[in-house]
Amino acid sequence: MGQAIGLREDFGGSTLRRFGAGIKSAPQARRLLTLAQIHDGGNRSQAARIGNVTLQSSATG
Repeated sequence: MGQAIGLREDFGGSTLRRFGAGIKSAPQARRLLTLAQIHDGGNRSQAARIGNVTLQSSATG
């Protein structure tokens, strides 16, 4: 499995949502809302649904 990437600690979920609400670019807003979900403890499935992407599976062995 891949290495986890840490989130910045200077922006919380509510701040990321506020930024996302003010952005005109839909893809960028989805990314910010996805990060907010993850920051607030959401799981990968929830984040993928918000980001409008599918989960990737890794077949390493």
